[in-house]
Amino acid sequence: MNVPFYIAKRYLFSKSSNNAINFITIIAAFGIVIGAASLFIVLSGFDGLKDFTLQFSSFVDPDLKVLPSKGKSFFITNEQDSLLKQDPDIISFSKIIEERVLLNFEDKNEGVNLKGVDVNFPQKTIDSILSRGQWFNADEREVIAGWGVANTLGFGIFDFAKTIDIYVPKPGKGQVSSVRSAFNSVRVVNVGVFQINESLDQTYVYTSIQLARQLLNYEPGQISALECIIRPDADFDAVRKRIQAILEQDLIIKDRVQLNDALYKMLNTENLAVYLIFTLIMIIALFNVIGSIIMMILDKKKNLNTLYNLGVTTKDIRKIFFLQGSLMTVLGGVIGVILGIILVVLQSIYGLVMITPSLSYPVSMKWINVLIVLATIIILGAIASKIASSRISNSLVRFDQAN
Repeated sequence: MNVPFYIAKRYLFSKSSNNAINFITIIAAFGIVIGAASLFIVLSGFDGLKDFTLQFSSFVDPDLKVLPSKGKSFFITNEQDSLLKQDPDIISFSKIIEERVLLNFEDKNEGVNLKGVDVNFPQKTIDSILSRGQWFNADEREVIAGWGVANTLGFGIFDFAKTIDIYVPKPGKGQVSSVRSAFNSVRVVNVGVFQINESLDQTYVYTSIQLARQLLNYEPGQISALECIIRPDADFDAVRKRIQAILEQDLIIKDRVQLNDALYKMLNTENLAVYLIFTLIMIIALFNVIGSIIMMILDKKKNLNTLYNLGVTTKDIRKIFFLQGSLMTVLGGVIGVILGIILVVLQSIYGLVMITPSLSYPVSMKWINVLIVLATIIILGAIASKIASSRISNSLVRFDQAN
């Protein structure tokens, strides 16, 4: 029979004759439950917010994006194009020409990223982002603007009487004789508005790759990037190597995570910061556990003396209160996590907390968060219990015997 564990369990669930100690113990247990539930809910909320944020960029990002390692463009031949189409793991790929340009509409200017795409640009992406109007006609001088760009410059759709001017600096060296000679320009009509997220809506305009090539004076086969959609079960590293071998150039090939590395780093840093803040709150709450155990030690001095006389060592007596504190934190942590899971599930189903009248705060229930919370509670609880139980010494258990 494990005597320290048995006695610790009895001390944990039995009431003390001192109501103040019972009250302190209840407060300590309640603090652990609320702390564990709060930590789990916050971690689930940040995971939900991360998933919610990334879904707006992920559905417009390709599985793999090929970029030049130097300069702004590279060349792809018809033979290379054909070899890429024959790769069984590449579902489709789209040639991209992208450049920073200046939009002018009724004496208002805005710098944006012009993205020229070919006919292979995924229809699923078009349907997902287009909120008003229609997709551009590749044979016409038409563009699709982000909602933020259209709002800033104040233009609508299908306004053929008020065209938009696009300006881009001409490549070359030497002095500029006039402003007109320094820029390539083209007049276009906005035929649609897309909505992805605030950042992209404020900075992007889509058009055909033919118009972008004409504006930038690109040669046939010259592109800025290649966006590839890959089979979900494919080996991305193997596909990377095959693309690199086909194109035979020094290129950079990024996946979705690498394309959004700054966003991932920001969200992960925020998640870590919140975890550390709530862990600090948990540490403060566990001071109640230390106080509760010390009060219990003082209340049980006569019992400790009796145990000592019966042959229980000081080390085992310390172990009793260490186990008592550990059991309290583990039990409180488990109850807190269960409570947190219930609240997270209710939020995901019923939307208890709303961001807008039609959008509930996103949450994501992941079992890794359960392990993180329980591990945090167990480790901190063990440290708190060790600090409290270390107050027991030979002089403490012998004191009452001498008196």
